[in-house]
Amino acid sequence: MDSCDTRTRAYKNGKTFSQCEEIAESMNVQIKNEIDKKSKVLWDELLEKVDHDELVYKLTLKYLRRDGYDIGDWKHAEIRKLSV
Repeated sequence: MDSCDTRTRAYKNGKTFSQCEEIAESMNVQIKNEIDKKSKVLWDELLEKVDHDELVYKLTLKYLRRDGYDIGDWKHAEIRKLSV
């Protein structure tokens, strides 16, 4: 039986999932620095920074949430540092 190997599946521009994860982690650092400077980043700005790559965009949001950021929702499409 043939099945797809998820480790080698090509995403946008021929990248593998692990490469997308690495890009998202590096974007995570850049976005955190920008949030520290401006106090928030809009979802549209993040989408432009990841060159409209949906997988990297979603992974970056996931990692920001993991690291303690409020990624907002459809009403408040912005990323902020959680206030404690």
